[in-house]
Amino acid sequence: MEISDEIILKVGEVLNDNSRPLKERFRALFTLRNIGGDTAIKLISDCFSDSSALLKHELAYCLGQMQDTRAIPILENVLKNNSENSMVRHEAAEALGAIGSESSLQILKDFSDDVAQEVAETCQLAVNRIEWLQSNSNKSNCKSLYLSVDPAPPENSQNVSQLKATLLNDNENLFNRYKAMFALRDLQTTESILALCEGLFVGSALFRHEIAFVLGQLQNSHSVPALTKCLSDLNQHEMVRHECAEALGSIASSDCTDTLKRFLNDDSRVVRESCEVALDMADYESSFDFQYANTATIVASA
Repeated sequence: MEISDEIILKVGEVLNDNSRPLKERFRALFTLRNIGGDTAIKLISDCFSDSSALLKHELAYCLGQMQDTRAIPILENVLKNNSENSMVRHEAAEALGAIGSESSLQILKDFSDDVAQEVAETCQLAVNRIEWLQSNSNKSNCKSLYLSVDPAPPENSQNVSQLKATLLNDNENLFNRYKAMFALRDLQTTESILALCEGLFVGSALFRHEIAFVLGQLQNSHSVPALTKCLSDLNQHEMVRHECAEALGSIASSDCTDTLKRFLNDDSRVVRESCEVALDMADYESSFDFQYANTATIVASA
């Protein structure tokens, strides 16, 4: 179905209206991501003035997943803004890596020693990804089994023991650990999932947050105890806890929703908002709704 500019603009109004519940704005954001194009990119970019670090982080994620080079200038500006939340800057860097343009290499290299570890590591990974694309031109910007553009390709191995050893080795190159991570995800076995769960408690905050993200993609109940433990650990970085919350929302079992409700008043705004959005995701997973990102249909019928 072709979506008119009028409807796209109405979806953008929902996204940029900070009086609306965050869950509605998230649905609008993912609707715009799915629509794509210059107008959608502009409407997403306009929202970076919002006060919610969680929402801005997700704006950057969606721009990266769209893989449209027209998003590069706004993402570079976000990365360069040292007053921005480091979680948002990290996601802007990851998005540049996802778009995969050689033109982004220099700015990513410039910030590869940023004072915020999560930003520096993300820039290093993004440089590795773009350089990998350059040397593997036949792979193009291939998407994963989960239709996501990942920060690294999966390692070409099905040996869980070896992949786990690489994953949990803090002395190993981070890009290689990510490759092992995505290979374990793609195996989709109980053994590989439990290996990933161990990764929630080693490595940097960036590494642990990506582990939580892939566990959310897997939507497997075997990961619920580890995700719950990680979310409940107040010493964990908020970017890790937030991703654990969203993963639990994707799994959407009753024990997951019970846990999320416990943290709706968490001291961290990022965690509070993540639990709110995660509960909306859980409602969707438990419903008969055809599509999560359904704002275009809603505004068209209004």
